[in-house]
Amino acid sequence: MGVVARRRPGEVVAAVMVLQALEGLSDRAACARLQTDVGWKAAAGLALTDEAFHHTVLTLWRNRLRAGGRPDRIFEAVRGLIAASGAVAGRERRVLDSTVLDDAVARQGTVTMLAVQIRRVRRLVGELGEVPVRERNLDPAGPVVDWADPADIERLVSELTDDALDLIGAAGGLELDDAQADAVGLLGLVAGQDTEPVDGEPGRWRIARRTAKGRVISVVDPESRHTHKTAHSYRDGFK
Repeated sequence: MGVVARRRPGEVVAAVMVLQALEGLSDRAACARLQTDVGWKAAAGLALTDEAFHHTVLTLWRNRLRAGGRPDRIFEAVRGLIAASGAVAGRERRVLDSTVLDDAVARQGTVTMLAVQIRRVRRLVGELGEVPVRERNLDPAGPVVDWADPADIERLVSELTDDALDLIGAAGGLELDDAQADAVGLLGLVAGQDTEPVDGEPGRWRIARRTAKGRVISVVDPESRHTHKTAHSYRDGFK
């Protein structure tokens, strides 16, 4: 990945940090997305030909924010902008004559949702960082698995589900704030909706052979669902 030596404007780095937090990515993975993802470039105000900056820039900025009096100032600014614009004000539901509102978020599979949410929970709840998990399954680049081998897929799903349950169990004895509790709850929801135990094999899990009603399809936007305008037109979004 190319690296640009010149300094980046603060708003570019801030945008990447917000996207990084939403996706639950490491610094290196976030900069890789900025280099290759058109959506990230647009959100950060970059041209398609612009190169990403080195991942250590995020580390430097995070350290500077941590040392200041307002370490969450970037996210406070985003919340302030949302509140001022009224873009997501309230939780009211309105009837739109069955109009389907497409969601821009990418649909995530079971393995991706479990891995992303495990990373997010461990990041938000510091105490859970001490709970042993299989780090090899949490690489943002993807776990090592033979997707053509059902037994290996089942092994991966079992390991991720076991780690998720261990984290949820450990969180039960902690004092959590709202954000932490929501993250742990979403991890439990994803594990519960998408996996089921293998009969006669304690500790073994597989992807559920049924689709849960109202299934969450992305931990980036838990409100998004599979929806359809007609029986032959399925999309992801809100109805």
